[in-house]
Amino acid sequence: MTKKALITGITGQDGAYLTEFLLAKGYEVYGVRRRVSVDNASRLRQYLGKDFKHPGLKLVYGDMTDSASVAGLIAKIKPAEIYNLAAQSHVAVSFEQPEYTANCDAVGTLRILEAVKTLGLLKTTRIYQASTSELYGKVREIPQNENTPFHPRSPYGVAKLYGYWITVNYRESYGAFASNGILFNHESALRGETFVTRKVTIALARILLGLDKCLYMGNLNSRRDWGHARDYVEAMWLILQQKEAGDFVIATGKQYSVRQFIEEAAKLMGVAVKWEGKGLKERGVASEISRPHPDSGITPGMVKLKKGDVIVRIDPAFFRPAEVETLLGDPARARKKLGWKPKVHFRELVKEMIFADLTAARKELYLKAGGF
Repeated sequence: MTKKALITGITGQDGAYLTEFLLAKGYEVYGVRRRVSVDNASRLRQYLGKDFKHPGLKLVYGDMTDSASVAGLIAKIKPAEIYNLAAQSHVAVSFEQPEYTANCDAVGTLRILEAVKTLGLLKTTRIYQASTSELYGKVREIPQNENTPFHPRSPYGVAKLYGYWITVNYRESYGAFASNGILFNHESALRGETFVTRKVTIALARILLGLDKCLYMGNLNSRRDWGHARDYVEAMWLILQQKEAGDFVIATGKQYSVRQFIEEAAKLMGVAVKWEGKGLKERGVASEISRPHPDSGITPGMVKLKKGDVIVRIDPAFFRPAEVETLLGDPARARKKLGWKPKVHFRELVKEMIFADLTAARKELYLKAGGF
C-alpha cells in the first residue's frame, strides 16, 4: 500500500527537496501551500515543471494559523507521516513580527499534534517536527547535542522552543510518535534570497558582473555549522522510520564564519578578499582578481570588478538585537542510531550556490543586452 505523507511548508527549500526525496521512494505526497496572489511554488517547479505534473504529488491549500484548516486536511488525507516544515523562519523578521511567528511556529505545531490526537490517528500517523539550532542561542557548551540546555535569542527561537517541547509533551503524555529534528543551518541554491548565505552568493555574483556595487553585512564573525538541505531531508525521513520516536541533532560537526563563507564564494569567482578597518568601518576589498573557476561559466571578458574595489561593507541595520555568535552541532547520535552522515561538504555547498547565482546573473546580463 502506498504511503501518504503530508508536508507543511512544501514551497520552501526543505519542502522541495523532501518532496523530491519522498516521490523517489514511491510516496503519495500532499503538500500544504497558502493561498496567495503571487507564485509561492517556484522551487517545486524547478523539477516538476510549470504544471507540477507528477502523479504522486497533490498540492492542497491550508494555513498553519487556522486550526480548522489544519485539522480538516489531516482528517481528509489521514497521512502515515506528517513533516511539519511550515514556519515563519526568518530570524530578523521574527523581531518585527513576534506574534505572527509564535502563532505559526509554536501554536501551529500544537494544532497538528492536537488534530492527530483528536482524530484518533495517534497509532497510525507519525509526526516530524522541524526544530532548529536557534534553540541553543546563547550556547552553554560547544558543540551542542541533544542534552545541551536551550537558550534561544530571538522570537523565532522562542517559538520553536515551544514547538520542540509540545512535541515531546504529546509523545510522553499521549504516546504520539512525534520526533524533533534539531537541524543546524542547511543551505542550497534553493535557499531563500534573504538568508545570509544566499544573500552573499547573489550579491557577489552580481558584483563580479557589474550588476551591483557592494554587499552590506552585519556580524561577519558569527560562526555556523552549514550543511546541504538535500542531505538533511534524508535525515528527516530516517527519523520517522525508527522503532521509537526521539529527538536528533542533524549537523556536519564542522564550523565556519560568515567571513569565511564570503571568502570561499569569492575565491570560486577568482577574487581574493582583503579585510581592512575594524568594527563598523571594516570593509572587504578585492585584492586580487584571477580567472574564475572553469566550471563557473564566466569568462574573463564578463568580469567588471576591478582590483581595489570595495565589495563588502558593514551596515549596523543587519545586526540582530540579540546575536547568536556560534553554533556547532554534534551529530553523533544521528550517526549511531540513524546511520546518517552528511555527503556534501562546505566547499561543495558554496560552489553549488555561487555557480547557480552566477548563472542567474549572467542570464540577467543577456536580457539587458537584448533590451529587456
